[in-house]
Amino acid sequence: MPGRMGLTTTQRKAVLRNQASNLLWYGRIEVTEGHVRALRPYVEKIITLAVNSYDDTVETTVTTTDAKGKEVTKKVIKDGPKKLNARRKIMSLTYDLQFVKEKGESKADFKARVKGINHPLIEKIFNEIAPKYADRKEELGQGGGYTRKYLKGQRRGDAAEVAIVELV
Repeated sequence: MPGRMGLTTTQRKAVLRNQASNLLWYGRIEVTEGHVRALRPYVEKIITLAVNSYDDTVETTVTTTDAKGKEVTKKVIKDGPKKLNARRKIMSLTYDLQFVKEKGESKADFKARVKGINHPLIEKIFNEIAPKYADRKEELGQGGGYTRKYLKGQRRGDAAEVAIVELV
């Protein structure tokens, strides 16, 4: 990991974790160039972990009894061991961001939209980001290179070099 960014270890890990979570949630963020140098490899490892394990699922059959005493058989799709390990690892590397109620959205609509989703950022990584980059990996024959950086110039006040980092 390049540079210490003038922070203690716990502070640096918290900043990287926060910025990685926001980058994966929003798709692009604006930070200083030093933070971009530390953030890019951190995020690339998270995405690679998801790409390598997003399709590992196991289908099982569960038999339960309903209120009338009748046995009901359901097919349940669960994470395989590789995906479960990757999910837990990514949960330790990012913060758990939650959905925000949109302007003009009723409470009932919001609850219906987020029903059954406990960890929205993790679901977004495995259901949207990982399949997108897995397809890109097959088409272009390359893995990695999931982020792009644009230099924006110096920030007023402290003249720090500012950059925009985004997912490709």
